[in-house]
Amino acid sequence: MASSSSHMERLRTNDLELGATEAVQQHFARRIVAPKPVSQRKLDFERARPRWLRECMAEATGVFFYVFPGIAATAAFTVNKEDAAFGSIFSIGFAFSFGIAFAIITCGPTSGGHFNPAITLCFAIWQGFPWKKVPYYIFSQIFGAFIAGLLMMGMYHEQISAYTEGLRAAGHTNMAFNGGPASILCSFPGETQHNLGYLFLIEFFVDSYIGIIIWAVLDPANPFISPSGAPFVIGLAYGTMVWGYAPITISTNLARDLGTRIVAAIFYGGEAFSYHNYSWISILVNVPATIFATAYYEFLMRDSLQKIGKGAAMHEGGEEGLALHLTKSGIAMERGSTNATKIEDVALV
Repeated sequence: MASSSSHMERLRTNDLELGATEAVQQHFARRIVAPKPVSQRKLDFERARPRWLRECMAEATGVFFYVFPGIAATAAFTVNKEDAAFGSIFSIGFAFSFGIAFAIITCGPTSGGHFNPAITLCFAIWQGFPWKKVPYYIFSQIFGAFIAGLLMMGMYHEQISAYTEGLRAAGHTNMAFNGGPASILCSFPGETQHNLGYLFLIEFFVDSYIGIIIWAVLDPANPFISPSGAPFVIGLAYGTMVWGYAPITISTNLARDLGTRIVAAIFYGGEAFSYHNYSWISILVNVPATIFATAYYEFLMRDSLQKIGKGAAMHEGGEEGLALHLTKSGIAMERGSTNATKIEDVALV
């Protein structure tokens, strides 16, 4: 093994390890069939596609990828409560977490990966996202959740129907309650929970918590996040809140809740919206909570100078404006760190 031409490293475990990157490179080096060349016809077709349509489909598909595994895991858990092998709150949280990660990985490169009307609005408020795109992004997100709800109802039709019949035999006339078949699709408070202020506070906190994490993950100046890790960190932010507060009830996303709640209303009636007067909390609170969270980050935690130093933004006055700012503030002299050196380079090159 020692004479091998491959780069090998002996770790403290005394095992000889091959780097994963090198293994992948060797795998590709062994391929026999050359990749098919890209035809001009394909390039022309892709260029002719309307940009707005690609973005809409990406947002709808991303929300579908996020919602579908989550509600499917909820369905498996709800209709098989007597058998722990079919899931738990833990498995539901992981389903939503990985669904969000896969949505970002799959569709984020096309649309930016918003998948939440509140995030779209925050991008428009803080990051210069075009306001004219906001309505069709939000519509696409709700549509994606709606399709996910319809498909899940079709695929779990037999099991949910049997579960519904069992509830009716037990004397339930309304299926829109926490633990009922409608709760597979969207959130409902407990039967004895009538304190809307309490539910509002929980939803506001949960959505603010997730919003700050998303904004921190998307901050180019954050040294702890790489692009490849961002989807999973964002997904786990949702998962932690599901594990902590789903037993009470949370929504976390206007599109996820409204799209599937419409499906619940189609199958189980208007109680899906009117039960305990709760639906306005699950649908709307996400927006002000996320705006609050991102404003908190922007005003108290954002360091735009580091963002400029990373090459992720420019001073509105260009290099001259940045140099003037550094000169006036004395930041370049006060900071002896690597980051300050980078900022000096940006200003003076």
